[in-house]
Amino acid sequence: MPTILTADIGGTNSRFALFEARGDALEMVDSIWLETHGSASFPELLKRLWQSPFRAEPGEFDVSVMAVAGAVEHGVACRVLPNAPWGVDLREADLGAPACLINDFAAQAYACRTRALDGAEVIQEGRADDGGTIGVIGAGTGLGYSALLLTGAGWFALPSEGGHMAFPFTGMAEAEYAEFNRREADRRWAEGDSVVTGLGLRLAHKYLTGEDLPPREIAARIGPESPTTRWYARFYGRACRNWALALMCSGGLVIAGGVAAKTPMLVRAPEFLEEFHNTHVYGDFLRSVPVRLNANEESGLLGAAFYGAQMLLAGAGNPLD
Repeated sequence: MPTILTADIGGTNSRFALFEARGDALEMVDSIWLETHGSASFPELLKRLWQSPFRAEPGEFDVSVMAVAGAVEHGVACRVLPNAPWGVDLREADLGAPACLINDFAAQAYACRTRALDGAEVIQEGRADDGGTIGVIGAGTGLGYSALLLTGAGWFALPSEGGHMAFPFTGMAEAEYAEFNRREADRRWAEGDSVVTGLGLRLAHKYLTGEDLPPREIAARIGPESPTTRWYARFYGRACRNWALALMCSGGLVIAGGVAAKTPMLVRAPEFLEEFHNTHVYGDFLRSVPVRLNANEESGLLGAAFYGAQMLLAGAGNPLD
């Protein structure tokens, strides 16, 4: 039975899992979470993995797919993890099997073809087209974007670093906040990574209330009527609307990532869909797009496993060769 080693290496945690491919089903047989900042390098992270009780060692699996929160070069390297102190290069590791890197939100996109969405919350019912493009977006430590497209060779996830694009603000009040956000986040411009993320929640709350609190404390004290909730929900709805329009994602839009999963009120608030529908041209299309919230913490691992299963099915070569 083919086995797949997967990883979801983020700015805060690195998750590893071993899957068995049983026909069309992916069965997780072991998993472990390690703190990313607990390692001084990628090889050291792997050393910690092999020294743990995890049920796999190099060469004891058929393929490995590792998802990383950064731009991937040729399926082999991610030179910069924006929210971690080091990069990832598979050439620095001997995994004993074909291996590749994919972007973490590409993994979230592949997860749309797995059981990861079985318990997803419906934010907007909509009408999905079979085989239509599926958009994926999610706020966590950063703002991730991807899309899943059906091709003649199977499903392909579009990698993106859209979280570093300038965020579109409107009106005088938002213009003042844009400068506040840019200055507080120490960026060249206010970007998705500083607006629709945990950092963005902290900065919006600080701007509106003067309180500088960690996102977890903010989430615990705000309610549906809070100005912080309303502002953040509007910004999240705008990011989702723009991505849905950029892709014309008739297959649906999936919201992933930590912020909405931990505080779903931020996408349940009426300001979210009001802003998602806010267009002078494509209102009917946006109301037809199914929008779901995926809170499954195993999504990145399931998506990486799905990609690994496609690799095995296609007999893909090792990008390290």
